[in-house]
Amino acid sequence: MKLVLAIDQSTSATKALLFDERGRRLDEEVREHPQHHPQPGWVEHDAEEIWQNTLQATRTLLSRHPGELADLACLSLTNQRETVVAFDRATGRPLHPAIVWQCRRGDALCAEQARAGRAEVIHARTGLRLDAYFSASKLQWLVRRHPELARQLAAGKALAGTIDAYLIHRLTGGRVFATDATNASRTLLYDIHRLRWDDELCAWWQVPRVALPEVRDSTAHFGETTLEGALPRPLPICGVMGDSQASLLGQRCLEPGSAKVTFGTGSSVLLNLGSKPRLSDRGVVTALAWVHGGVPTYAFEGIIINSAATLAWLRDQLGLIADFAAAERLAAEVPDAGGVYLVPAFAGLGLPHWRPEARAAIVGLSAHSDRRHVVRAALESIAYQLRDALEVMRAEAGVPLRDLRGDGGPTVNRLLMQFTADLIGAELRVAAQSGGSARGAALAGLLGLGVYKSLAELATADHDDMVYRPSMPAADAQRLYAGWQGAVRQVLAGAGGAAQSTVP
Repeated sequence: MKLVLAIDQSTSATKALLFDERGRRLDEEVREHPQHHPQPGWVEHDAEEIWQNTLQATRTLLSRHPGELADLACLSLTNQRETVVAFDRATGRPLHPAIVWQCRRGDALCAEQARAGRAEVIHARTGLRLDAYFSASKLQWLVRRHPELARQLAAGKALAGTIDAYLIHRLTGGRVFATDATNASRTLLYDIHRLRWDDELCAWWQVPRVALPEVRDSTAHFGETTLEGALPRPLPICGVMGDSQASLLGQRCLEPGSAKVTFGTGSSVLLNLGSKPRLSDRGVVTALAWVHGGVPTYAFEGIIINSAATLAWLRDQLGLIADFAAAERLAAEVPDAGGVYLVPAFAGLGLPHWRPEARAAIVGLSAHSDRRHVVRAALESIAYQLRDALEVMRAEAGVPLRDLRGDGGPTVNRLLMQFTADLIGAELRVAAQSGGSARGAALAGLLGLGVYKSLAELATADHDDMVYRPSMPAADAQRLYAGWQGAVRQVLAGAGGAAQSTVP
Protein backbone atom coordinates (compact mmCIF):
# COMPACT_ATOMS: atom_id res chain seq x y z
CA MET A 1 0.00 0.00 0.00
CA LYS A 2 1.30 3.45 -0.93
CA LEU A 3 1.99 5.95 1.86
CA VAL A 4 1.97 9.74 1.86
CA LEU A 5 4.19 11.95 3.99
CA ALA A 6 2.18 15.13 4.68
CA ILE A 7 3.38 18.42 6.14
CA ASP A 8 0.80 20.58 7.89
CA GLN A 9 2.37 23.98 8.55
CA SER A 10 -0.08 25.92 10.72
CA THR A 11 -0.06 29.20 12.64
CA SER A 12 1.24 27.61 15.83
CA ALA A 13 3.06 24.44 14.79
CA THR A 14 4.45 22.26 12.03
CA LYS A 15 3.22 18.67 11.85
CA ALA A 16 4.55 15.76 9.86
CA LEU A 17 1.94 13.05 9.30
CA LEU A 18 1.90 9.67 7.63
CA PHE A 19 -1.21 8.54 5.73
CA ASP A 20 -2.01 5.38 3.85
CA GLU A 21 -3.69 5.49 0.45
CA ARG A 22 -7.13 5.13 2.05
CA GLY A 23 -6.63 8.44 3.86
CA ARG A 24 -6.04 6.86 7.28
CA ARG A 25 -3.60 8.67 9.56
CA LEU A 26 -0.92 6.31 10.81
CA ASP A 27 1.40 8.58 12.82
CA GLU A 28 2.35 12.20 13.39
CA GLU A 29 5.10 14.37 14.86
CA VAL A 30 4.68 18.00 15.99
CA ARG A 31 7.03 20.96 16.41
CA GLU A 32 5.55 24.15 17.85
CA HIS A 33 6.84 27.65 17.16
CA PRO A 34 6.14 30.95 18.94
CA GLN A 35 4.28 34.01 17.70
CA HIS A 36 6.27 37.26 17.76
CA HIS A 37 4.55 40.60 18.44
CA PRO A 38 7.08 43.38 17.81
CA GLN A 39 4.38 46.00 18.41
CA PRO A 40 0.61 46.07 18.99
CA GLY A 41 -1.32 44.57 16.09
CA TRP A 42 1.77 43.02 14.48
CA VAL A 43 2.32 39.26 14.29
CA GLU A 44 5.43 37.58 12.89
CA HIS A 45 7.01 34.14 12.60
CA ASP A 46 10.63 33.14 12.21
CA ALA A 47 10.51 31.49 8.78
CA GLU A 48 13.92 29.86 9.25
CA GLU A 49 12.65 28.26 12.44
CA ILE A 50 9.62 26.95 10.53
CA TRP A 51 11.94 25.38 7.93
CA GLN A 52 14.11 23.73 10.60
CA ASN A 53 10.98 22.47 12.39
CA THR A 54 9.77 21.01 9.10
CA LEU A 55 13.02 19.06 8.73
CA GLN A 56 13.02 17.92 12.36
CA ALA A 57 9.37 16.82 12.39
CA THR A 58 9.62 14.87 9.14
CA ARG A 59 12.93 13.22 10.03
CA THR A 60 11.71 12.19 13.49
CA LEU A 61 8.49 10.76 12.06
CA LEU A 62 10.31 8.80 9.37
CA SER A 63 12.84 7.46 11.88
CA ARG A 64 9.98 5.53 13.47
CA HIS A 65 9.13 3.88 10.13
CA PRO A 66 12.42 2.84 8.52
CA GLY A 67 10.90 -0.21 6.88
CA GLU A 68 8.21 1.82 5.15
CA LEU A 69 10.36 4.41 3.37
CA ALA A 70 10.16 2.37 0.16
CA ASP A 71 6.37 2.68 0.23
CA LEU A 72 6.35 6.48 0.24
CA ALA A 73 4.58 7.74 -2.88
CA CYS A 74 4.87 11.49 -2.38
CA LEU A 75 5.16 14.39 0.03
CA SER A 76 2.07 16.60 0.29
CA LEU A 77 1.79 20.03 1.88
CA THR A 78 -0.91 22.12 3.52
CA ASN A 79 -0.28 25.46 5.17
CA GLN A 80 -1.54 28.50 7.00
CA ARG A 81 -2.81 30.87 4.35
CA GLU A 82 -2.12 34.58 3.71
CA THR A 83 1.12 34.56 5.73
CA VAL A 84 3.99 35.76 3.50
CA VAL A 85 7.75 35.32 3.40
CA ALA A 86 10.39 37.26 1.43
CA PHE A 87 13.54 35.21 0.90
CA ASP A 88 16.75 35.01 -1.09
CA ARG A 89 16.42 33.21 -4.43
CA ALA A 90 19.88 31.67 -4.25
CA THR A 91 19.94 30.46 -0.64
CA GLY A 92 16.27 30.31 0.39
CA ARG A 93 17.14 32.23 3.54
CA PRO A 94 14.39 34.58 4.79
CA LEU A 95 15.16 38.27 4.35
CA HIS A 96 12.54 39.41 6.85
CA PRO A 97 10.37 37.69 9.47
CA ALA A 98 7.24 36.11 7.99
CA ILE A 99 4.26 38.45 8.28
CA VAL A 100 1.35 36.41 9.63
CA TRP A 101 -2.24 36.46 8.40
CA GLN A 102 -3.33 37.92 11.77
CA CYS A 103 -1.03 40.95 11.38
CA ARG A 104 -2.77 44.33 10.94
CA ARG A 105 0.18 46.45 9.76
CA GLY A 106 -1.43 46.73 6.32
CA ASP A 107 -4.61 48.47 7.52
CA ALA A 108 -3.52 51.93 6.34
CA LEU A 109 -2.47 50.56 2.95
CA CYS A 110 -5.89 48.94 2.48
CA ALA A 111 -7.45 52.29 3.35
CA GLU A 112 -5.38 53.88 0.55
CA GLN A 113 -6.81 51.39 -1.95
CA ALA A 114 -10.33 52.12 -0.70
CA ARG A 115 -9.82 55.87 -1.08
CA ALA A 116 -8.61 55.26 -4.63
CA GLY A 117 -11.96 53.62 -5.37
CA ARG A 118 -10.52 50.16 -6.02
CA ALA A 119 -12.44 48.03 -3.50
CA GLU A 120 -15.13 46.88 -5.92
CA VAL A 121 -12.65 45.95 -8.65
CA ILE A 122 -10.50 44.04 -6.16
CA HIS A 123 -13.55 42.15 -4.91
CA ALA A 124 -14.76 41.38 -8.43
CA ARG A 125 -11.43 39.93 -9.54
CA THR A 126 -10.27 38.18 -6.37
CA GLY A 127 -13.55 37.30 -4.63
CA LEU A 128 -12.11 38.74 -1.42
CA ARG A 129 -12.80 41.77 0.73
CA LEU A 130 -10.28 44.59 0.84
CA ASP A 131 -8.52 43.80 4.11
CA ALA A 132 -5.06 43.48 5.66
CA TYR A 133 -5.94 39.87 6.58
CA PHE A 134 -4.91 38.94 3.04
CA SER A 135 -1.36 38.99 1.68
CA ALA A 136 -1.08 41.98 -0.65
CA SER A 137 -0.84 44.79 1.90
CA LYS A 138 1.78 42.80 3.86
CA LEU A 139 3.95 42.63 0.73
CA GLN A 140 3.37 46.31 -0.06
CA TRP A 141 4.45 47.18 3.48
CA LEU A 142 7.72 45.28 2.93
CA VAL A 143 8.33 47.08 -0.37
CA ARG A 144 7.71 50.53 1.13
CA ARG A 145 9.58 50.02 4.39
CA HIS A 146 12.63 48.18 3.01
CA PRO A 147 13.98 49.83 -0.17
CA GLU A 148 16.87 47.37 -0.57
CA LEU A 149 14.51 44.41 -0.32
CA ALA A 150 12.22 46.15 -2.82
CA ARG A 151 15.14 46.42 -5.28
CA GLN A 152 15.98 42.75 -4.81
CA LEU A 153 12.38 41.73 -5.41
CA ALA A 154 12.15 43.87 -8.55
CA ALA A 155 15.37 42.32 -9.86
CA GLY A 156 14.22 38.78 -9.12
CA LYS A 157 17.07 38.22 -6.66
CA ALA A 158 14.55 37.98 -3.83
CA LEU A 159 11.27 36.07 -3.94
CA ALA A 160 7.99 36.49 -2.10
CA GLY A 161 5.27 33.97 -1.47
CA THR A 162 2.98 32.26 0.97
CA ILE A 163 4.38 29.59 3.28
CA ASP A 164 3.82 26.78 0.78
CA ALA A 165 5.93 28.51 -1.90
CA TYR A 166 8.70 29.17 0.61
CA LEU A 167 8.78 25.56 1.84
CA ILE A 168 8.65 24.14 -1.69
CA HIS A 169 11.65 26.30 -2.61
CA ARG A 170 13.55 25.00 0.44
CA LEU A 171 12.43 21.38 -0.05
CA THR A 172 13.60 21.35 -3.67
CA GLY A 173 16.89 23.14 -2.99
CA GLY A 174 15.71 26.17 -4.94
CA ARG A 175 14.79 24.24 -8.08
CA VAL A 176 11.05 24.96 -7.85
CA PHE A 177 9.37 28.23 -6.90
CA ALA A 178 5.65 27.57 -7.15
CA THR A 179 2.39 27.86 -5.27
CA ASP A 180 -1.02 26.33 -5.79
CA ALA A 181 -4.19 28.12 -6.83
CA THR A 182 -5.87 27.90 -3.40
CA ASN A 183 -3.03 29.82 -1.76
CA ALA A 184 -2.74 32.28 -4.65
CA SER A 185 -6.45 33.02 -4.33
CA ARG A 186 -5.89 34.43 -0.81
CA THR A 187 -3.43 37.17 -1.78
CA LEU A 188 -5.59 39.91 -3.39
CA LEU A 189 -3.24 39.59 -6.38
CA TYR A 190 -4.82 36.65 -8.20
CA ASP A 191 -7.71 36.68 -10.67
CA ILE A 192 -9.88 33.72 -9.68
CA HIS A 193 -11.76 33.85 -12.99
CA ARG A 194 -8.78 33.81 -15.36
CA LEU A 195 -6.65 31.72 -12.96
CA ARG A 196 -3.57 33.91 -13.12
CA TRP A 197 -1.76 36.71 -11.35
CA ASP A 198 -3.34 40.04 -12.24
CA ASP A 199 -0.76 42.56 -13.48
CA GLU A 200 -2.91 45.56 -12.58
CA LEU A 201 -3.50 44.33 -9.03
CA CYS A 202 0.23 43.67 -8.64
CA ALA A 203 0.93 47.23 -9.78
CA TRP A 204 -1.63 48.70 -7.38
CA TRP A 205 -0.02 46.83 -4.48
CA GLN A 206 3.54 47.54 -5.73
CA VAL A 207 4.37 43.82 -5.82
CA PRO A 208 6.84 42.94 -8.61
CA ARG A 209 5.36 40.19 -10.75
CA VAL A 210 8.81 38.67 -11.21
CA ALA A 211 9.02 38.00 -7.47
CA LEU A 212 5.84 35.88 -7.35
CA PRO A 213 5.74 32.09 -7.73
CA GLU A 214 4.38 30.08 -10.61
CA VAL A 215 0.81 28.96 -9.91
CA ARG A 216 0.05 25.26 -10.37
CA ASP A 217 -2.96 23.01 -9.83
CA SER A 218 -3.55 21.76 -6.29
CA THR A 219 -2.91 18.21 -7.53
CA ALA A 220 0.17 19.09 -9.61
CA HIS A 221 3.76 17.98 -9.13
CA PHE A 222 6.01 20.51 -7.38
CA GLY A 223 9.40 18.92 -7.90
CA GLU A 224 11.22 16.43 -5.68
CA THR A 225 12.87 16.43 -2.26
CA THR A 226 15.22 14.31 -0.20
CA LEU A 227 14.59 16.41 2.94
CA GLU A 228 18.24 17.42 2.76
CA GLY A 229 19.45 13.85 2.61
CA ALA A 230 17.02 12.24 5.04
CA LEU A 231 15.42 10.14 2.29
CA PRO A 232 17.26 7.43 0.35
CA ARG A 233 15.76 8.63 -2.94
CA PRO A 234 14.07 11.81 -4.22
CA LEU A 235 10.39 11.90 -3.28
CA PRO A 236 7.87 13.69 -5.53
CA ILE A 237 6.05 16.67 -4.01
CA CYS A 238 2.44 16.35 -5.08
CA GLY A 239 -0.71 17.81 -3.52
CA VAL A 240 -0.40 21.37 -2.19
CA MET A 241 -3.35 23.29 -0.69
CA GLY A 242 -4.17 26.02 1.80
CA ASP A 243 -5.39 24.52 5.06
CA SER A 244 -9.10 25.42 4.94
CA GLN A 245 -9.52 24.25 1.36
CA ALA A 246 -7.55 21.10 2.10
CA SER A 247 -9.94 20.40 4.95
CA LEU A 248 -12.87 20.79 2.53
CA LEU A 249 -11.31 18.15 0.29
CA GLY A 250 -10.29 15.97 3.23
CA GLN A 251 -13.91 16.00 4.40
CA ARG A 252 -14.98 14.87 0.89
CA CYS A 253 -17.12 17.94 0.25
CA LEU A 254 -16.90 17.17 -3.45
CA GLU A 255 -20.32 18.28 -4.72
CA PRO A 256 -21.95 21.73 -4.93
CA GLY A 257 -23.90 22.38 -1.75
CA SER A 258 -21.62 20.27 0.44
CA ALA A 259 -20.12 22.28 3.29
CA LYS A 260 -17.65 21.87 6.12
CA VAL A 261 -17.10 23.74 9.34
CA THR A 262 -13.90 23.65 11.35
CA PHE A 263 -14.83 24.35 14.96
CA GLY A 264 -12.01 26.10 16.76
CA THR A 265 -11.30 29.34 18.60
CA GLY A 266 -13.36 30.77 15.78
CA SER A 267 -14.98 28.70 13.06
CA SER A 268 -14.29 28.52 9.34
CA VAL A 269 -17.20 27.56 7.10
CA LEU A 270 -16.69 26.59 3.45
CA LEU A 271 -19.42 25.74 0.96
CA ASN A 272 -18.65 24.03 -2.35
CA LEU A 273 -20.02 26.17 -5.21
CA GLY A 274 -18.99 23.94 -8.10
CA SER A 275 -17.30 25.14 -11.28
CA LYS A 276 -18.91 28.60 -11.45
CA PRO A 277 -17.75 31.38 -9.10
CA ARG A 278 -20.31 33.58 -7.35
CA LEU A 279 -19.67 36.85 -5.57
CA SER A 280 -21.39 37.87 -2.35
CA ASP A 281 -22.67 41.30 -1.38
CA ARG A 282 -23.02 40.30 2.28
CA GLY A 283 -19.47 39.65 3.43
CA VAL A 284 -18.95 36.07 2.28
CA VAL A 285 -15.65 35.71 0.43
CA THR A 286 -15.13 33.58 -2.66
CA ALA A 287 -12.05 31.40 -3.03
CA LEU A 288 -10.79 28.56 -5.13
CA ALA A 289 -11.57 25.29 -3.35
CA TRP A 290 -9.05 23.49 -5.56
CA VAL A 291 -7.91 23.22 -9.17
CA HIS A 292 -7.47 19.77 -10.72
CA GLY A 293 -6.64 19.10 -14.35
CA GLY A 294 -6.92 22.81 -15.04
CA VAL A 295 -10.57 22.80 -13.90
CA PRO A 296 -11.41 25.04 -10.91
CA THR A 297 -13.86 24.35 -8.12
CA TYR A 298 -14.97 27.40 -6.15
CA ALA A 299 -16.16 27.85 -2.58
CA PHE A 300 -17.81 30.42 -0.36
CA GLU A 301 -16.00 31.00 2.92
CA GLY A 302 -17.33 32.60 6.07
CA ILE A 303 -15.53 33.26 9.34
CA ILE A 304 -17.22 33.05 12.76
CA ILE A 305 -15.14 35.09 15.20
CA ASN A 306 -16.03 33.40 18.50
CA SER A 307 -16.66 29.68 18.89
CA ALA A 308 -14.56 27.78 21.43
CA ALA A 309 -13.23 31.19 22.49
CA THR A 310 -16.59 31.69 24.23
CA LEU A 311 -16.03 28.57 26.31
CA ALA A 312 -12.53 29.79 27.17
CA TRP A 313 -14.13 33.02 28.42
CA LEU A 314 -16.49 31.06 30.68
CA ARG A 315 -13.51 29.17 32.08
CA ASP A 316 -10.86 31.88 32.33
CA GLN A 317 -12.85 35.05 32.97
CA LEU A 318 -15.97 33.88 34.83
CA GLY A 319 -14.74 30.63 36.36
CA LEU A 320 -18.01 28.87 35.52
CA ILE A 321 -16.29 25.74 34.22
CA ALA A 322 -12.99 24.05 35.03
CA ASP A 323 -12.45 22.73 31.50
CA PHE A 324 -14.27 22.35 28.20
CA ALA A 325 -15.56 18.87 29.09
CA ALA A 326 -17.38 20.39 32.07
CA ALA A 327 -19.39 22.58 29.68
CA GLU A 328 -21.11 19.55 28.17
CA ARG A 329 -21.78 17.98 31.58
CA LEU A 330 -23.34 21.15 32.99
CA ALA A 331 -25.36 21.92 29.87
CA ALA A 332 -26.78 18.40 29.84
CA GLU A 333 -28.20 18.88 33.36
CA VAL A 334 -30.93 21.18 31.99
CA PRO A 335 -33.33 20.39 29.13
CA ASP A 336 -32.65 23.69 27.39
CA ALA A 337 -31.15 27.12 28.00
CA GLY A 338 -34.34 28.36 29.65
CA GLY A 339 -34.72 31.29 27.26
CA VAL A 340 -31.13 32.47 27.85
CA TYR A 341 -29.01 33.53 24.88
CA LEU A 342 -25.33 34.47 24.99
CA VAL A 343 -24.31 36.66 22.04
CA PRO A 344 -20.47 36.41 22.03
CA ALA A 345 -19.66 39.74 20.40
CA PHE A 346 -16.44 40.12 22.41
CA ALA A 347 -14.72 41.58 19.35
CA GLY A 348 -17.80 42.63 17.44
CA LEU A 349 -20.16 40.58 15.29
CA GLY A 350 -18.93 39.22 11.98
CA LEU A 351 -20.83 37.43 9.24
CA PRO A 352 -23.58 38.35 8.40
CA HIS A 353 -23.76 41.55 10.49
CA TRP A 354 -20.27 43.07 10.20
CA ARG A 355 -20.64 45.26 13.28
CA PRO A 356 -17.22 45.62 14.95
CA GLU A 357 -18.59 47.98 17.59
CA ALA A 358 -21.10 45.41 18.95
CA ARG A 359 -20.34 43.95 22.36
CA ALA A 360 -21.26 40.65 24.01
CA ALA A 361 -24.39 40.22 26.09
CA ILE A 362 -26.35 37.58 27.95
CA VAL A 363 -30.04 38.04 27.15
CA GLY A 364 -33.13 36.47 28.74
CA LEU A 365 -31.92 35.90 32.29
CA SER A 366 -34.58 35.31 34.93
CA ALA A 367 -34.66 34.32 38.58
CA HIS A 368 -34.87 30.73 37.35
CA SER A 369 -31.54 30.97 35.48
CA ASP A 370 -28.34 29.51 36.88
CA ARG A 371 -24.86 28.81 35.59
CA ARG A 372 -26.04 25.70 33.74
CA HIS A 373 -28.32 27.81 31.56
CA VAL A 374 -25.53 30.30 30.87
CA VAL A 375 -23.10 27.51 29.95
CA ARG A 376 -25.68 25.89 27.68
CA ALA A 377 -26.38 29.25 26.07
CA ALA A 378 -22.66 29.64 25.39
CA LEU A 379 -22.51 26.24 23.70
CA GLU A 380 -25.63 26.91 21.68
CA SER A 381 -24.24 30.27 20.50
CA ILE A 382 -21.73 28.32 18.40
CA ALA A 383 -24.55 26.58 16.52
CA TYR A 384 -26.61 29.78 16.19
CA GLN A 385 -23.71 31.66 14.61
CA LEU A 386 -23.11 28.75 12.25
CA ARG A 387 -26.72 28.88 11.10
CA ASP A 388 -26.41 32.66 10.61
CA ALA A 389 -23.45 32.05 8.31
CA LEU A 390 -25.10 29.19 6.45
CA GLU A 391 -28.30 31.18 5.90
CA VAL A 392 -26.34 33.85 4.04
CA MET A 393 -24.17 31.38 2.18
CA ARG A 394 -27.11 29.28 1.04
CA ALA A 395 -29.03 32.34 -0.13
CA GLU A 396 -26.14 33.70 -2.17
CA ALA A 397 -24.72 30.40 -3.42
CA GLY A 398 -27.81 29.47 -5.38
CA VAL A 399 -27.41 25.81 -4.35
CA PRO A 400 -29.19 23.90 -1.56
CA LEU A 401 -27.21 22.68 1.44
CA ARG A 402 -26.60 18.96 0.84
CA ASP A 403 -24.87 18.17 4.11
CA LEU A 404 -22.46 19.63 6.63
CA ARG A 405 -19.23 18.05 7.79
CA GLY A 406 -17.38 19.10 10.90
CA ASP A 407 -13.94 18.84 12.41
CA GLY A 408 -11.99 20.51 15.20
CA GLY A 409 -11.75 20.13 18.96
CA PRO A 410 -15.36 21.03 19.93
CA THR A 411 -16.71 18.13 17.82
CA VAL A 412 -16.14 15.84 20.82
CA ASN A 413 -19.08 17.67 22.47
CA ARG A 414 -22.01 15.50 21.44
CA LEU A 415 -24.62 17.83 22.89
CA LEU A 416 -23.32 20.68 20.74
CA MET A 417 -23.09 18.51 17.62
CA GLN A 418 -26.66 17.24 18.01
CA PHE A 419 -27.98 20.74 18.66
CA THR A 420 -26.15 21.95 15.54
CA ALA A 421 -27.78 19.25 13.38
CA ASP A 422 -31.19 20.11 14.87
CA LEU A 423 -30.77 23.82 14.31
CA ILE A 424 -29.55 23.69 10.70
CA GLY A 425 -32.01 20.93 9.79
CA ALA A 426 -29.39 18.88 7.96
CA GLU A 427 -27.18 15.90 8.56
CA LEU A 428 -23.90 16.69 10.32
CA ARG A 429 -21.00 14.30 9.78
CA VAL A 430 -18.11 14.64 12.23
CA ALA A 431 -14.67 13.35 11.29
CA ALA A 432 -13.53 10.52 13.53
CA GLN A 433 -9.88 11.54 13.07
CA SER A 434 -8.25 14.94 13.41
CA GLY A 435 -5.87 16.25 10.77
CA GLY A 436 -8.45 17.00 8.08
CA SER A 437 -6.26 19.56 6.31
CA ALA A 438 -3.30 17.18 6.08
CA ARG A 439 -5.58 14.39 4.91
CA GLY A 440 -6.96 16.65 2.19
CA ALA A 441 -3.46 17.49 0.94
CA ALA A 442 -2.53 13.80 0.99
CA LEU A 443 -5.63 12.89 -1.01
CA ALA A 444 -4.81 15.67 -3.49
CA GLY A 445 -1.36 14.14 -3.84
CA LEU A 446 -2.77 10.67 -4.46
CA LEU A 447 -5.15 12.15 -7.01
CA GLY A 448 -2.24 13.87 -8.75
CA LEU A 449 -0.29 10.59 -8.82
CA GLY A 450 -3.24 8.76 -10.37
CA VAL A 451 -3.85 6.47 -7.39
CA TYR A 452 -7.34 7.93 -7.49
CA LYS A 453 -8.59 8.53 -11.01
CA SER A 454 -11.05 11.33 -10.28
CA LEU A 455 -12.34 13.63 -7.57
CA ALA A 456 -15.48 11.51 -7.33
CA GLU A 457 -13.37 8.43 -6.59
CA LEU A 458 -11.99 10.14 -3.46
CA ALA A 459 -15.37 9.48 -1.87
CA THR A 460 -14.34 5.80 -1.65
CA ALA A 461 -11.45 6.62 0.69
CA ASP A 462 -12.01 5.54 4.27
CA HIS A 463 -14.02 7.87 6.49
CA ASP A 464 -15.36 6.59 9.76
CA ASP A 465 -17.58 9.56 10.58
CA MET A 466 -19.97 10.12 13.46
CA VAL A 467 -23.33 11.09 11.97
CA TYR A 468 -25.80 13.42 13.69
CA ARG A 469 -29.28 13.66 12.18
CA PRO A 470 -31.90 16.28 13.04
CA SER A 471 -34.24 14.99 15.75
CA MET A 472 -35.83 18.24 16.98
CA PRO A 473 -39.14 19.26 15.35
CA ALA A 474 -38.45 21.93 12.76
CA ALA A 475 -40.94 24.31 14.40
CA ASP A 476 -39.04 24.11 17.70
CA ALA A 477 -35.73 24.74 15.97
CA GLN A 478 -37.18 27.77 14.22
CA ARG A 479 -38.61 29.12 17.50
CA LEU A 480 -35.21 28.87 19.18
CA TYR A 481 -33.50 30.49 16.22
CA ALA A 482 -36.03 33.33 16.25
CA GLY A 483 -35.12 33.90 19.91
CA TRP A 484 -31.46 34.09 18.96
CA GLN A 485 -32.23 36.62 16.24
CA GLY A 486 -34.10 38.72 18.80
CA ALA A 487 -31.13 38.62 21.16
CA VAL A 488 -28.79 39.71 18.36
CA ARG A 489 -31.12 42.62 17.53
CA GLN A 490 -30.88 43.77 21.16
CA VAL A 491 -27.07 43.69 20.96
CA LEU A 492 -27.05 45.60 17.68
CA ALA A 493 -29.50 48.17 19.01
CA GLY A 494 -27.27 48.71 22.02
CA ALA A 495 -24.25 49.17 19.77
CA GLY A 496 -25.98 51.93 17.83
CA GLY A 497 -25.00 53.32 14.43
CA ALA A 498 -24.40 51.34 11.29
CA ALA A 499 -20.64 51.01 11.25
CA GLN A 500 -19.16 48.84 8.55
CA SER A 501 -16.26 46.44 9.04
CA THR A 502 -13.62 45.35 6.58
CA VAL A 503 -12.87 42.16 8.48
CA PRO A 504 -13.04 39.24 5.99
